[in-house]
Amino acid sequence: MDTMTLRRIGMSAMGAAAGVAGYGLARLADADLLSGRPLMAAVAFALTFFTALMGMEGPLRGLRAAFGAALMAMVVAGLLLLASLRFDPAEGVFDTPMVVLACIILALVPMPFWIARNGQGMRHYPTLFGESWAIVVRYMVAWLFVGAVWAVIVLSDGLLQLVGLRILDQVLTVGAVPWILTGGVLGLGLAVVQDLSDYISPFLILRLLRLLLPVILGVTAVFLVLLPMRGISGLFEGLSVAATLLAMAAATATLVTTAVDQTDAEATQTAILTQSARGLCLLLPVIAGLGAWAVWLRVDQYGWTPERIFAAEVAVLALGYGVLYIIAVLRGAGWMARIRHANIVMAVALLVMAALSLTPLLNAQAISAGSVQTRLADGRMPVQALEPVLLERWGLAGAALLTDLRDRAKEPGQEALAARLEGHADDTDILAQLQELLPLQPSDAVPQRDAYLAALSRYEVEMVLSGCQRSLPGGEAGCVMVLTDFLPAQPGQEAVLIYRYSDFGVDQLAFQMAEGGPQQVRTFWQSGAVPSGDAALALIRAWQTAAPLLVPAPINMLPAPGGNGIFVLP
Repeated sequence: MDTMTLRRIGMSAMGAAAGVAGYGLARLADADLLSGRPLMAAVAFALTFFTALMGMEGPLRGLRAAFGAALMAMVVAGLLLLASLRFDPAEGVFDTPMVVLACIILALVPMPFWIARNGQGMRHYPTLFGESWAIVVRYMVAWLFVGAVWAVIVLSDGLLQLVGLRILDQVLTVGAVPWILTGGVLGLGLAVVQDLSDYISPFLILRLLRLLLPVILGVTAVFLVLLPMRGISGLFEGLSVAATLLAMAAATATLVTTAVDQTDAEATQTAILTQSARGLCLLLPVIAGLGAWAVWLRVDQYGWTPERIFAAEVAVLALGYGVLYIIAVLRGAGWMARIRHANIVMAVALLVMAALSLTPLLNAQAISAGSVQTRLADGRMPVQALEPVLLERWGLAGAALLTDLRDRAKEPGQEALAARLEGHADDTDILAQLQELLPLQPSDAVPQRDAYLAALSRYEVEMVLSGCQRSLPGGEAGCVMVLTDFLPAQPGQEAVLIYRYSDFGVDQLAFQMAEGGPQQVRTFWQSGAVPSGDAALALIRAWQTAAPLLVPAPINMLPAPGGNGIFVLP
């Protein structure tokens, strides 16, 4: 048997072992034999270990890949356990998406460094660059292969069922079979892609991404030219502005990286692309600076939250890229080599920041709770702006602050604080809180509103209440419900409830009155996209001010026999 075949068998077995591990952990969790922090650590270790092992197998062999994967898995599992100590129960750590993102960074970013360490050295940029993109491509293609295999299995099962054979269906529902099959196919796909690396490489992706350099440069330049005409003060009204600017900064750094490639020989030789990359290096500090400024203005106005701390971390990284990139270009000849060195520095900075965010040194929940406490004490945060539901999601730090505030609310002169905290004890009637806080159009449709809200689960009520308590910049509730006759053929009025689910955007629920009582229905936005950022806040504020007029939808239907019909959604 040749080496290639043996390697493919070995990678398939490795993937199957990953599937067995996943199935075993799922069974232990179902049987309550493993739960809480031990389960969390085991899942994090297994997921990181097999992801890193299969991602590095090929460039590295056997024990070197396994040893590196084990080190990464121990770091991720250990830091996740450390972060979980902020919460009780431990699963609350996953209410903060930044924790998951930090774990992903710590699981993936070290892989090319470990490969380089066992080759030309951890500072060898061609290895770091090439292996980073190669790992991404290998996993993308391998997962596409997994999807294709499952599509074939589903089609084959359906075909065999037409002739009365359900063997395939029965086999796939047996225990660990789907897990083993998925892992084995993934391992096989990774092995094949590695064997065909001369044909399936990041080369095409990098060359295509480079073509976007002039486009991004043009858009950025137009933005910066028109910004003074629009007025800078009006730009920073929401954190969504910061998110857009920082996302553009990340895209800029990525495109510049594709242009300089791994060496000068592989870097773009086209004059327009080279000059576009240089121009973006000069503009990146401006974009990153504006994004950081937007974050700071938001923090200065409303204080810290875990989301704003995450945005601040991204802003710091963006500024780091911007400063290093502009220095690299302004120093003249050899700027591409300096960009590559800057990328290594910033990759290490990314790892350090991700690790710190999981330690007590950068405890987002504690920092946020301390910010609320300080701002309440010095009067920068009015009691009416306090969001107890959010504090409940900030782990032990939030719970400690709530306990302190409840003790303070018992003191003379703290009636406003007591009223704000009322109902936030364990026996809280959160539905009553939502009914009191939720703006309604028309304002006299209280019975219909209460009927629809009563149909929500406790989790949904908590989500909507949390959104309402995310006040608009003017202090208004971050939500609104509108009742009107959306469906003339149905009895009663339907309702749409819009609420802020984060500083970045809004979500919605819709209701109708059916024979069995109120029920939720789907919603469609005409443009196909939910409003976000300043547009979403303006929508909530406008609907709170006056009931919107109902207008006919720009859509027609082809009738069909039996009262049916077909229409096309825009």
